[in-house]
Amino acid sequence: MNTIDTQPRPKRRRRNPRRAPPAPHYSNHRPKRRIPVYEILDEESLVRLETQADWILDQIGIEIRDDDTALALFRKAGARVDGTRVCFDPGHARSICATAPTTFKLHGRNPDHTVTLGGDHVVLMPGYGSPFVTDLEQGRRYGTLADFQNFVKLTFLSPYLHHSGGTVCEPCDIPVNKRHLDMVMAHLCYSTKPFMGGVTSPERARDSIAMSQVVFGKDFTKKNAVIQGNINVNSPLVYDGTMSRALRVYAAANQCVAVSPAIFGGAMGPLGPAATAAQTLAEGMVGIALAQLVRPGCPCVLGSFHSAMNLKTGALSFGAPESNLATFAFAQLGRRLNVPIRPGGGQITSANTPDGQAMQDSTAAMWATLLAGANQVWHAAGWLEGGLTMSYEKFVMDLDHCGMMLKLLQGIPTNDEALGRDAYLEVQPGENFLSTAHTMRHYAEANYLSDLPDAGPFETWQENGRLSAAERASFRWKEMLEAYEQPAMDDSTFDALTDFVARRKSEMPDKWY
Repeated sequence: MNTIDTQPRPKRRRRNPRRAPPAPHYSNHRPKRRIPVYEILDEESLVRLETQADWILDQIGIEIRDDDTALALFRKAGARVDGTRVCFDPGHARSICATAPTTFKLHGRNPDHTVTLGGDHVVLMPGYGSPFVTDLEQGRRYGTLADFQNFVKLTFLSPYLHHSGGTVCEPCDIPVNKRHLDMVMAHLCYSTKPFMGGVTSPERARDSIAMSQVVFGKDFTKKNAVIQGNINVNSPLVYDGTMSRALRVYAAANQCVAVSPAIFGGAMGPLGPAATAAQTLAEGMVGIALAQLVRPGCPCVLGSFHSAMNLKTGALSFGAPESNLATFAFAQLGRRLNVPIRPGGGQITSANTPDGQAMQDSTAAMWATLLAGANQVWHAAGWLEGGLTMSYEKFVMDLDHCGMMLKLLQGIPTNDEALGRDAYLEVQPGENFLSTAHTMRHYAEANYLSDLPDAGPFETWQENGRLSAAERASFRWKEMLEAYEQPAMDDSTFDALTDFVARRKSEMPDKWY
């Protein structure tokens, strides 16, 4: 099955008369945090959690299954290996992680979209991994390649998302063993932002890197990170061979390894945010250590996807106070490991529709994630049903909140211009400031201007059809797609990508599992 003809050759850019996407309400496309992070743990508490992580790795250990090479690397490094169980003396795993860079660049096809991970930098990306998509007109359904391409386009259009994501939704109309080719092709053709490649087998990881090399050049990719691999830990305390071998492929190519344990308190680990944070640190350090043993200096991100549980039903409680406390604690631990961090989950929810519950869960989780000091935020837009579904409407609603949060992170300027003394001298007491020179200089960018909420009077809202936020968002995502223009790509590069995908698809039969 060959679907490469669904990836159109980029055309010469032209002015689109339709409404353009909103302009960013912050200074540039590479925002930095200009307010302090919020830290909840003192030194004694942090040491206790780090000691707990060391105890887990020393007394319990990590299982690494179906990867003799990884076991051999750890054995050579001095870890205690018994069958598939790997244990570390206290401090040993942390010491191996020391060669991971504190900050690094993740390059986009357009250098203007290159981002920095680590330090005060903030990088937002859309949801990841949903098999279903939904919108108000067609309802919930399995995702297709066309849906995947749409979300890549919407992400490219938004100034509030700086990374194209990975498996934004599963293209379920493509055979499982060939999806990665179409997904990477879409990221490279429909966007110029950084992205994630395939990780569900070492071969798919190699294909993803090879396609990146076609675009960026082999010499450039040897020295620079141009693609990211999402390595999920099979929590609790297990790395399966699929993930560890894909990790080694990315690390050997000097590409970014993002290690993400997934711990739900009471299921994949003990109850409570302290236990969740400590276990996440333990599992994450092992993945980063493996990347460093493959290639010292390999760029890595320490991630976490965690949640509290409703202990009556077993459902996950995204945005719950326990989940958010774990986010704050894990972020502090990650900063002490001196690597870029992805704490928390972004705008995540278990709600089934983009309603008040969805936005309450998402807002609570997003505030904790950003105030905790996240360098990279996954699932910043679109998530419903605990990640089972990507919603077109919630995607747009989440974008609006992303813009608000990025503006918040810029803090408050207090220079002379911000204080506006000349405006006081221009008006008399009791007069308004709307027409002053100071207002005229700043009105276009002074306040975050959302184009989604309806803040007008009731009568106007009623006359306009009594539209809900989701209904307004439905109009917006369609408007955005109509305004989309595909970024240019060199013909020879496009042809090389097309040939690569066609050849790889011809070399393997379709597999739907």
